Amino acid sequence: QVQLVESGGGLVQPGGSLRLSCAASGSIFSIYAMGWYRQGPGKQRELVAAITSGGTTNYADSVKGRFTISGTNAKNTGYLQMNSLKPEDTAVYYCNAGSYYSGSYRAMNYWGKGTLVTVSS
Repeated sequence: QVQLVESGGGLVQPGGSLRLSCAASGSIFSIYAMGWYRQGPGKQRELVAAITSGGTTNYADSVKGRFTISGTNAKNTGYLQMNSLKPEDTAVYYCNAGSYYSGSYRAMNYWGKGTLVTVSS
């Protein structure tokens, strides 16, 4: 059974940085791609960034140049480095294991419980 656990969220001032972690059960990211989603207050869940097992990455336009997704060689942990944070980045961030095909990430039903990021002065 795939289990994902996010950590690293918290309160940060605008312009600050956070690094989120996603700990997976086993080396699942050698099989699946990894995606980071977020759901802000009153908003739908949206894909923020994705990475394939081979290292190909994709980002939402709203975070390009500010966020970086990465994984470990052991393929059991993923990260989302978030820089130059803005109040509109405030959301619960979720890790997902899914598939990546023709430049598009598709979430599978493997989700963590999320970690809250609040960007506020």
